[in-house]
Amino acid sequence: MTPMSVRTPASETSDSGAAHRAGFACFVGRPNAGKSTLTNALVGQKVAITSNRPQTTRHTVRGIVHRPDAQLVLVDTPGLHKPRTLLGERLNDVVRTTWAEVDVIGFCLPADQKVGPGDTYIAKELAGIKKTPKVAIVTKTDLVDSKRLAEQLIAVDRLGQELGIEWAEIVPVSATGGKQVQLVADLLIPLLPESPPLYPEGDLTDEPEQVMVAELIREAALEGVRDELPHSIAVVVEEMIPREDRPADKPLLDIHANVYIERPSQKGIIIGPKGSRLKEVGTKSRKHIEALLGTPVFLDLHVKVAKDWQRDPKQLRKLGF
Repeated sequence: MTPMSVRTPASETSDSGAAHRAGFACFVGRPNAGKSTLTNALVGQKVAITSNRPQTTRHTVRGIVHRPDAQLVLVDTPGLHKPRTLLGERLNDVVRTTWAEVDVIGFCLPADQKVGPGDTYIAKELAGIKKTPKVAIVTKTDLVDSKRLAEQLIAVDRLGQELGIEWAEIVPVSATGGKQVQLVADLLIPLLPESPPLYPEGDLTDEPEQVMVAELIREAALEGVRDELPHSIAVVVEEMIPREDRPADKPLLDIHANVYIERPSQKGIIIGPKGSRLKEVGTKSRKHIEALLGTPVFLDLHVKVAKDWQRDPKQLRKLGF
């Protein structure tokens, strides 16, 4: 077995005279492998929605990491999976298109779950992309002890050897615990091309605000619902309008949004007894939206049925997929 290139923190710093680098990196992995959490930790702000439900991310969100020597643009993709619906097929197409366009790929594998068929399925796809460098990122290291982590690092190295993938690096990280997060950036940046910055200083994402707001509402709606429901939830922000009669020092933004589900029977689950769940969704998401936009918000939520939208091309277009 060839020696692994597993990276741990180092004290040396790069030369200040090094050329500026900028480019795109994407995190891939099966659903719920920690990709969105790592993206948010690197950017330092919530730009990708997270959930303990699989298949949460639907839009490709770009988070932008600014450093004096580099600009790392993170593309957050849905988890590649064996699709059961037209939506699933379209999400997989998004993943493959993204892989073909980025400068480096980070393959996320959670430390607390053995390398399984889902990981192998993705690794086989990665093996077919010859020119793009690949970094293996073992996530959620805070959930395992050192023995289990060592076993996972060896398993990831072995997976690469079996499929002919030469990992540029293998790095363990805990995004929630903040361990080795900056090291991930340190390892990805040298693999980017020399380039001036691609986005203005201070930009954290190029995702439209309305899409970000919709995703924050969907994240809140995903919390605490039955296992079968998350795939059925979509959110569309119909309008965001500053309240006209407000003084300049006390602005208020009116946001009107619709939460779509697939069947009338699901409506009660989202709304809850006497509207309690929908009210909770509104309260939770409003806090995140106000933090994102930096202004007080009045959030008006309605639940609507879009019958079997995951399988209907017309409905998918209407809902932004």
